[in-house]
This record gives sequence, structure tokens and C-alpha cells, in this order.
Amino acid sequence: MERTALLRSLSCSSLACNKFLFSAPKHSRSFLSKSSSVFASTAARYHRRLVPNRSLLRRNSWRSLPRASSHSSSLRFGLNNKHFSSLSPRAVASPPTQPSSDIAGVGDEVAEKLGFEKVSEEFIGECKSKAVLFKHKKTGAEVMSVSNDDENKVFGIVFRTPPKDSTGIPHILEHSVLCGSRKYPLKEPFVELLKGSLHTFLNAFTYPDRTCYPVASTNSKDFYNLVDVYLDAVFFPKCIEDFQTFQQEGWHYELNDPSEDITYKGVVFNEMKGVYSQPDNLLGRTAQQALFPDNTYGVDSGGDPLVIPKLTFEEFKEFHRKYYHPSNARIWFYGDDDPSERLRILSEYLDMFDASTAPNESKVEPQKLFSEPVRIVEKYPAGDGGDLKKKHMVCLNWLLSDKPLDLQTELTLGFLDHLLLGTPASPLRKVLLESGLGDAIIGGGVEDELLQPQFSIGLKGVSDDDIPKVEELIMSSLRKLAEEGFDTEAVEASMNTIEFSLRENNTGSFPRGLSLMLRSMGKWIYDMDPFEPLKYEQPLLDLKARIAEEGSKAVFSPLIEKFILNNPHCVTIEMQPDPEKASRDEAAEKENLEKVKASMTEEDLAELARATEELKLKQETPDPPEALKCVPSLSLHDIPKEPIRIPTEVGDINGVKVLQHDLFTNDVLYSEVVFDMSSLKQELLPLVPLFCQSLLEMGTKDLTFVQLNQLIGRKTGGISVYPFTSSIRGKEDPCSHIIVRGKSMAGRADDLFNLINCVLQEVQFTDQQRFKQFVSQSKARMENRLRGGGHGIAAARMDAKLNVAGWISEQMGGVSYLEFLQALEEKVDNDWAGISSSLEEIRKSLLSKEGCLVNMTADGKTLSNTGKFVGKFLDLLPSKSLVERASWNVRLPSNDEAIVIPTQVG
Repeated sequence: MERTALLRSLSCSSLACNKFLFSAPKHSRSFLSKSSSVFASTAARYHRRLVPNRSLLRRNSWRSLPRASSHSSSLRFGLNNKHFSSLSPRAVASPPTQPSSDIAGVGDEVAEKLGFEKVSEEFIGECKSKAVLFKHKKTGAEVMSVSNDDENKVFGIVFRTPPKDSTGIPHILEHSVLCGSRKYPLKEPFVELLKGSLHTFLNAFTYPDRTCYPVASTNSKDFYNLVDVYLDAVFFPKCIEDFQTFQQEGWHYELNDPSEDITYKGVVFNEMKGVYSQPDNLLGRTAQQALFPDNTYGVDSGGDPLVIPKLTFEEFKEFHRKYYHPSNARIWFYGDDDPSERLRILSEYLDMFDASTAPNESKVEPQKLFSEPVRIVEKYPAGDGGDLKKKHMVCLNWLLSDKPLDLQTELTLGFLDHLLLGTPASPLRKVLLESGLGDAIIGGGVEDELLQPQFSIGLKGVSDDDIPKVEELIMSSLRKLAEEGFDTEAVEASMNTIEFSLRENNTGSFPRGLSLMLRSMGKWIYDMDPFEPLKYEQPLLDLKARIAEEGSKAVFSPLIEKFILNNPHCVTIEMQPDPEKASRDEAAEKENLEKVKASMTEEDLAELARATEELKLKQETPDPPEALKCVPSLSLHDIPKEPIRIPTEVGDINGVKVLQHDLFTNDVLYSEVVFDMSSLKQELLPLVPLFCQSLLEMGTKDLTFVQLNQLIGRKTGGISVYPFTSSIRGKEDPCSHIIVRGKSMAGRADDLFNLINCVLQEVQFTDQQRFKQFVSQSKARMENRLRGGGHGIAAARMDAKLNVAGWISEQMGGVSYLEFLQALEEKVDNDWAGISSSLEEIRKSLLSKEGCLVNMTADGKTLSNTGKFVGKFLDLLPSKSLVERASWNVRLPSNDEAIVIPTQVG
């Protein structure tokens, strides 16, 4: 299970599997969701709004590849790409394929009475659910009702919202509709709702072509409260009648006094200024708009700060009227609640509307393919420090088809993507990182969340002179792979990794029903079959049979040739660092605002100052008590008196404490081996994240790192190694550990613990060049995090002044860590022997039975059978640490600091 945000977990994996576990949006707004850390773990092109500080992160189809240090099998598939899995039957437990008689349904007469007609019904064996597609007869609204025994109920309503320009209407509207509605006339009802809710998810997303409003809760009353608030918010928001909400969430001129300068303000405007300051985001936006110049993806649904101020209130209102209509809606229900009650709640809202033409007006037209490649050179804001000649970025991007792909081709392409880039040992990823031409990979491979699939790959931290070399290396590597194919071991490892992830269907704290909803929506939103993305069994069998019959080369090589090598719809993006860009942009904005002010009369300026004061007063005035009373909340009677208890048996194997949790896991064994980190010398702490990465990305005496990586992929569901640190209430000393996490099918428990032992004790710290790559990659990630998550960096810095745990975390993931990496980059060349020796010292300090703990979750039979393998593993550990306990009574000095970075307001 994933740890909560209250615990400082510096996972080297950065939850690498999340990209494929969740099909996530371009912009998302999270109301302090209990599962929001899932989205936060993968940062690149999405952003989300956190109430009340309105900070944001970004992630989308544009991102650096996930850190490879922890998940040897680096699960890039999981559930997002809909069907992917593996060919290794011995590594899976087949789910039931027959419907359960216990799953409730909706009778045709009940549906008819409530105004719905049943379109189709299927039992989805892969998720053990009965899924029924309904259509609201009056409006044409489509409803997917998924019933099963999952108590974590999910609701979502999605509208197709294709923008025609980059004023950011979809994004601003997504913010604004949640600022009060007809039945809940508060400024921000969701903030109040949180105070009396047991929600497991509460969020809103803006994609390039759709807007999604999902909620989840395990409490039925709470769930229906949330559903009602969301439905009222999207269909009857106050914002379409309240100009001040538009100003607050979108943009407005601000003038405190007629004698002062006018400025731009607005939540989305400020967010997008920050987003447009981040090089990776600029590259991604440039690529998307260049790949799709002729359809809605050629503009920014989030909003371009240069264009946002052109949006008028009338356009804003019209966009809501046109697209936020039941005729344009896809509605999802999932869980163990009453399917009839779902339709009853919906009918109360949908019956208020007549059919509209929105479905025709919101259709996304496909982009026609180019006849020849395109090259674009753009500049991005960069600081003055460092060698700017080595800060270039280059990425090659292909639009793969002029129409949606068939299921089999899509599945095979996704498999190919994992083979190319999914693990540290994947050939395209490996050759780019080992080339020394750049610091980190960008692009992210295949993306199929929009109407047409894309493929992107490149490097950042590239010297100006090396850009042509990067482009040639990408193309020559792809040509070689098309000609020679992939190793049999690599194909088997990818197959096992993908299938394990699909069958495990482990979404952590993220609601499983929401993961399924986002997968289904990837087809449904384009008027395709919403059931298809939920089913992978038959397509998987067909792909297995084809590979067995024709061989992997015959399956994958034609795809590389057709969709990449012989595809003229290629856009090469080169991003050049420009230390003057930020100041030029700021000067241009200031000049524009000066012109605006010069065009105003004294009366206009006085009125603007008055309007500014009025907006601030409204923002600062609390909602009246009578308005607060309308927000639904739970009473004590609605909350279970007894907490959910996880069965835990505390035992001992060979002198080591063992925790065992007897739970149904679909034949999967989850294990954690925990080592005490308190004996580690203080000066070695910043090296710990790189130590963790080295364990999984360097070889042994007998195995190269590629062979070890493939072995883990073939025999397990993944292994990760990461540090974990937390304060302990009432104690000065922190809790600090290294955690080795692994999972496998029950029959592979012996392999799992043998491989964990191999990783911990046999990996050799001798590959200087690979370690130098790790340092460059980590430095690039930290620099990007500094630009895109400055609030988190500042919070970690403050924490480091307050307690030892905060200081340790900052040493391994804050400004201090970035400074350490900058110095280490040079030290790798000058003192590799010293660094290698330090890595060995960390290993000697950590590995021992003393202070070790083993934590396992599986069914009772599996736990009993696994004990002997755990014992064998523990016998190979030293009895005691070879290093004495260290003292870490350290904090950062409590002096004032300012961290300046080249970014705009964010």
C-alpha cells in the first residue's frame, strides 16, 4: 500500500508505474483528495489546483521518462494504455470470466420509467463487473453503470469541450463551475464539503478536448451528497451569471490605486504563467500544436498567458451553454451501490433539459497527415548560471495515424513502446542515456489518450553542436531495431511486466473505478465502444498467438517502419536556452499594460480601482451562515463506529521480526524488507538515492544490468528500493529506513527473494559511466522540480530547519541535494574510487539482520509457503551492521533565505 503524504517517502521510483496506471488529464484541480499524491508523483505536463493555496503541478503526454532507479521493470503500462499485458501464463492468476449472481442490475421497466433506455450490457470478466450502457431518451445523455462488490464508489461526468483558441476557456470554466451553484450558493462549496465528507477522491480535470468531474467515496450517503453537488455545479453554476467569478478564476486587470501600474491577475492566468516558464512544458505544448496545426489540439485548452486576456465574459458563458449540456455528457457510475438509485438521481437533473446539437458541434476532427517533416526552433527562459551551450533540448515527434487505430494495432504499439522505452534496459532508452549526448530523456514514447496516437522521444541537457547527433542516433537506433528485432529475453520480460500489472489491477490509493473510467473514456468520448478498453483478455490471447506463430520481429518491425521510419508526419522541436527571454516577456507585458492604462480616462481608472477593491472584499468576506447550512455533511450516525482493521500477525524468522497480513490478493505476494538507516554516516546521506538507483541499474559479477533487469521483469512484478524518513511524535530521533519492495505471483516467491538478495548483495558499484548518467539524470530532474514545484522545495527547506527528519529529506531531495549533485558531477571524473567506496560503505551500514523487518501481504497459504524463502534470504544477511550507529542531530540554520529561479508567477 502507498504511504500517505504525512510520511516523507523519498521513493527513487517516483511511482514510475503511475503513467500507465492512470489515464490522467492535462489540467486537474484537486480538493485535497486523499489520493492526490498519486497525481503529484508524476510531474510534467499536467497541473492541478490545490485548495486553498492554488498551487499546481503539471503532467500530460509530455514528461521526462520515469526515474529508472527503483522499478527494474519500470511499469510504464499498468492500466492507462488500456490493454497491455504479457505473454507469460505462469506469472498470472486468471480472473473469473463468469458473471456473479450477486451483482445487482436495473430492470428495463425501472429504466424506462426513469427516462432511460438500455443500449447494451456486458459482464467484464477482467474487472469482475456488470456494465450497462444507458441512454437518456429526452437528451441523449449516455450513462455507463458498472456494478460490482467494490465499496469505493465512483461517479464522473465528462463533457467534450474542444477549444477554438488558447484563451483557456475549458480550464477557466473547470475552475469556475466549482465556485458555487444553484442549490449550493457558496463561494467554494467543495472546501466546506471536505469538512464533513469521507471522500476518497474529489477532483476535476481539463484535457485538450474534454473536461471531467469525478468523485469517489466508500460511504453511500457521502457518495450521493458528492454526486448531487457535482451535478448541480456543472449544470447550474453561479459563474455564468457572476462576472467576478470569471475575473477571479480567469483574468482581470488589477489596480489598487489610479497612480499605480495596472497588472494582470487571475488564478488560471497566474498558473499558466508558471507553466509557460518550464522548459519541458513549453516543449510539450510546442510539439502538440505543431503535430496538430489544423484541429483543436493546435491550441492550448489550459490557456496561453498571452491569449487569456482576450477572453470575454460573453464567450465564457456561451461555451458553458453550448458544451455543458446533458446531450454532450458521458456519465459514469461504478461500485456496490444501487444501480436504480443512480438513474433516479440523474433523471432529476437530466429531465430538466431538452436535446441539443452539442454532440455535433463538439466532435473532434482528425488531423490530416503531413507530406513532409517539419522543424521548429523555439527559445525557453533560462537562468544565467551554468553552461547554456549544454542546455538545449531536442525531441522528435510523430503523429502515427490520421484516424483512431484498431484495437490489435493499438495493443501491439503499446507493447512496442514498452520494449523501446519501458525499462532502464530498453534499447532505445539505454542507447540515448549511454550516448553522453544529453542529461535526461524527454518525450515519453507512445501517447494514445487523444483521438490520434503520437510517439515522441528526445533528450535535454544537449550541447548545441550535438543536436544533429541526437537526431541521427534516434533514427539509426530505430532502424537497427526494425532490422534486427528485440532480444527474446526482453520480449518475455516486457510481456510478464505488462500482464502482471494488468491482472494485478493495483491502483494504490487511487480509486480503481476511476482508473477504469478514464480508460473507458479514452474511446467513449470519441463515440467509440466504451466497453472495449476494459477488456484485454481476448486481444492479449490474439497477440500471444501471433507472436508465437510469426515471431516478435515480424510483429514489431513493420510497426517501427510504418509509423515512424517511413512516416513523413514528423515534427522535430529544438528548444534553445535564452537568459533574456523572461525579462523580454515581462517587459512586453508591462508595455501592453501601460498602453491599456494610457487608453483609459481618469473615470475609467477610478472605476477599475473600485472594481479591484470590490473583488478583494468579496474574496475576503466569508459565506453567510445560512449559505453554509445548505452544504450536505455526514453525522456521527453515518460513520462506521469500528475502523477497518488489517489482519496482522507478528512473528519471527531467524531472529528477524516478520509482519504477515492474510488478505486476498489474487495470488500476488507483496513483500517489503526494511533496513535501519541510522548507522549511516551523515555525509553519506545525499548519496542514498543514487545508491538505490545503482542497486537496480548496475550489473553483478555474472549479469549485466540489462540481464538483471530482464530477469526481474520475467520473474517478478517489479522490485524497488527507496529511503523512507519520518518524524516520531514525542521523540527527537527520526524514523529512517531503506525499504526494498517487491511483488510476484505466489509461485515465484523463491525467485523474488533470490533476486532481492542479488540486488542487495551482488550488484557491483564499478560502472563509472553509468553512475555519471545517474547523476546527470537526477540533476536534470531536480532542476525541473525546482522550476515546477518551488512551493514543495520551499516547504522541504523550512521542514529541514524544524526537525532532523526534515533535514534528512532535504539532503536527499531538496536544494541541498541539487547542490550535492552539481558538485558530484565533477567528482565522478576526479574521484570515482572514492565514490565507489562510499557506495560500498552505505551497503555495509545498511545490510544486517539487526533492525531488519520483513512485511508480507498475501493469502494465508502463500504466506505459509513463503516462510522458507524468507528464512533463506535472511540467513545470507550479516548478523550485525559492520558500522556503528551514527548521530544525525542536525538541522538547517534558522536564518531567512530566498531561492531565486528563472520562472514567472505560478
